[in-house]
Amino acid sequence: MIASRLKDFLERAGVKYTIAPHALTYTATQTAQAAHVPSKEFAKAVMVMIDGRPAMAVLTASEKLDLAKLKQAAGAKHVYLAPEEEFDRWFPGCEPGAMPPFGNLYRMAVYVSQTLAADEEVAFNAGSHAEAMKIKYKDYERVVQPVVTKIAADAQPFGEGPRSCLRS
Repeated sequence: MIASRLKDFLERAGVKYTIAPHALTYTATQTAQAAHVPSKEFAKAVMVMIDGRPAMAVLTASEKLDLAKLKQAAGAKHVYLAPEEEFDRWFPGCEPGAMPPFGNLYRMAVYVSQTLAADEEVAFNAGSHAEAMKIKYKDYERVVQPVVTKIAADAQPFGEGPRSCLRS
């Protein structure tokens, strides 16, 4: 079920949206596939603590958060991933881990990946693991007023980096 807080907010702001019911999923990549949305247009919310305050980093389904880049963008001293058992209580009316990328509804700063901002539309979890919502990105930016910045980790060429499966 769509989070009523989100639905009411979008309707009051005059934002048109579509709802995409899908099979039960638990990752952003799975949800994008199930909702038939390109992963570059599916927003995932990553919960972080920035200098002791909760914040939201929003990336495409296929991106990974670079904490050092977020720390620099926020001008912060300390940034770390918030433990799930801590942030679940911050999103009343949402299933655990299915929070929408609207930190402003929950009194927290929102940092958005430049990659996500480049698309015309954005889809996201809307409080449920079985329904996604889709809106125009320009409407998302208008109502959330996020900091749009480079917070995604740089892609590693195949076979390089710490997760390489190749052996020399």
